[in-house]
Amino acid sequence: MPLRDKYLALIDEIVQATLKGKISSQGQVYQMLLKGVTVGTGEVFELVLSENLNFTQQQVDAQTDEFKKAKATRSLRALKTIQTQWQQVEQQNKATESILSAAREITTAPDNERLTIFLRVTDPNSKHPLNQKQLQQLAKSLQRNVETFNLKSLEEFSQGIDRGIASWEKVQQHLISWMYEQNRSSIGFGGVPGESGPWATWAKQVNGEFAAELFRILAKQESPVEFARSQRVFSLSDWVELTLVLQYLQRGLVNWFDQQAYNVKAGSNLSISTFLTFAVIWSQLGNGFGADTSYGSAAWQIVLQILRTFSQRPYFPLYGGIVASFSGDYLKDALSYLDEPLRRVEGTQEKARILTILGYSQRALGRYETSVNFHQEALEIARNFGDSACEIANLNHLSRTYVDQKNYSEAINNSQRALILSRQTGDKISEANALANLGYSEVMQATLLEAEPETYEMAINYLQQGLSLSEKLGDLQSKALCLSSLGIAYLVTEKPGDAIKHLEEGFKTAQTSGDLYLQGLNLTNLAEANYSLASFERAVYTASLGMYILNQIASQEWHKPAKLLSTLQNQLGDEGFKQLLANNRPKMITFIGVDGYDYIPQLIEEYRSNS
Repeated sequence: MPLRDKYLALIDEIVQATLKGKISSQGQVYQMLLKGVTVGTGEVFELVLSENLNFTQQQVDAQTDEFKKAKATRSLRALKTIQTQWQQVEQQNKATESILSAAREITTAPDNERLTIFLRVTDPNSKHPLNQKQLQQLAKSLQRNVETFNLKSLEEFSQGIDRGIASWEKVQQHLISWMYEQNRSSIGFGGVPGESGPWATWAKQVNGEFAAELFRILAKQESPVEFARSQRVFSLSDWVELTLVLQYLQRGLVNWFDQQAYNVKAGSNLSISTFLTFAVIWSQLGNGFGADTSYGSAAWQIVLQILRTFSQRPYFPLYGGIVASFSGDYLKDALSYLDEPLRRVEGTQEKARILTILGYSQRALGRYETSVNFHQEALEIARNFGDSACEIANLNHLSRTYVDQKNYSEAINNSQRALILSRQTGDKISEANALANLGYSEVMQATLLEAEPETYEMAINYLQQGLSLSEKLGDLQSKALCLSSLGIAYLVTEKPGDAIKHLEEGFKTAQTSGDLYLQGLNLTNLAEANYSLASFERAVYTASLGMYILNQIASQEWHKPAKLLSTLQNQLGDEGFKQLLANNRPKMITFIGVDGYDYIPQLIEEYRSNS
């Protein structure tokens, strides 16, 4: 029987059974459609159903005989029930088709490409991403194919999926419990290495030793790079389990943080932190396994998937790169690896946004040329796609990077263009940043040229306008930048008291916004201001914190506070310096822990030996 006739008969059968009272529930209609419509032929069924609906509707509208009109109305009602239930059946059929297609692709792919295919068909950015139940169905399909095609790796995929979901179901029960353990005063990924925080909690829940070992490494704030390099014996199923657990963890945390919009300690700030945390972990695993290996390539594939999802969020931080509420050595150099997967992506709007965050991060690492290249590429892509917010953000970032390169004329030029465009488009956040960058650029140029006092006044006026606007908008990142810029302006104009006031507030605001780089810069400049006032104890405290934070994110800026600390050590003598450091030990431990405090003398010595 032709497909069209088959579906005409099926629809008529359901309508007649409904009119005769043989069908009493919508569930029965659903089951008949599920059984009667072949997967992949939904378009034909929809066409036949649509013709029936239109014809019956015309009968209802044209019929004058009350009895015939009532019968046609009942038929129309039955057809609309079919239409409603068909939408659910079609959704189920599409899912079934996706699962069968995914199983077929993985099965028929060359052995060295199966992992890549698996990650593509399970990509959360796909049009119809597989949910947990559908993944379990995929595992069953792959297991059936093991016997048919005699492929051992399919069994590994199947077992890995089942183990990953089982582990996640256990971890899910402890998704946020760690936040409330040991009277924690803040929410984030910090904590005493190996004792608190999420990874130690989650390590106890996962089934596989491979995943548990990585979680224990992360709990101790050690590097996933070394973990990956040291792995000699692990199976494909181990890797699949780890992949699923990490993916579900990331999504679960982001979903929870997204629901905390009115919690100043959580909300979008920690959603941003979560995206970056997991991108960093995968990038380091990719680096550890090696980009030329299947596992290394797969890790980079996941990094790109995370960044793509992140770039589509409304809170994607166009004005912040290293935004995190966690700490640890595993951050070192990590962000420099994130450009690797982008080499394989064409110019898209999401690529422009990802390049923006990478450009900011590269500037923090002191790689100014790379930063400029990222921002210029992002600028061009953003213009082509009409993403004005991203375009203006990159002009602002370029301005800041050019200041670091002491190219003040280009810094002023880019900030002026950003200011004009932001006012034309009504983008107030970009305008606040543009004012901050214009004022900052002009202050630094005036310092170089030893300009008259009124030149500084005009530049500082821009900064104050930016601060006022950012406060009005409630934008913490912009406010932190404006306060930091004002503090530097007052520092170079030899007004240390005003500098300290703005830098201290800037540091607190940067803490709230989660920008580690800006925190480190504020502390460094605070140390300089305190030193100029001969407030040596305060200078030791702020320089030590600034040095440690900047070193932790691999920023070369840590040399500045290290130089000041070395100078203070020479001036005060070893004992006097140690005493000032010890006086501030309790406060410093609150920020960076005992290990961080103990690491400060080593950093100073490292600076001395290399300078």
